[in-house]
Amino acid sequence: MEASVKAKRIGGSLGVIIPKEIVKRERILEEDTLNIRVEKTDNLNFLWEKYRDIKTPTDQIMREIDENEAP
Repeated sequence: MEASVKAKRIGGSLGVIIPKEIVKRERILEEDTLNIRVEKTDNLNFLWEKYRDIKTPTDQIMREIDENEAP
């Protein structure tokens, strides 16, 4: 079972919250020992900051892309 979670500071460490759906499905109890695989995903927030002031609607941008594509 996989989930995307955010790391949160807990004292001097980082922790993650296991979503309730996974806890129920996997029957995880407090103090259970778990094996986890850590894989950092790319943080694309910088794109949001760079392009957040664009006022052109998405459908208009898509039409312009379609118009400029070669047949």
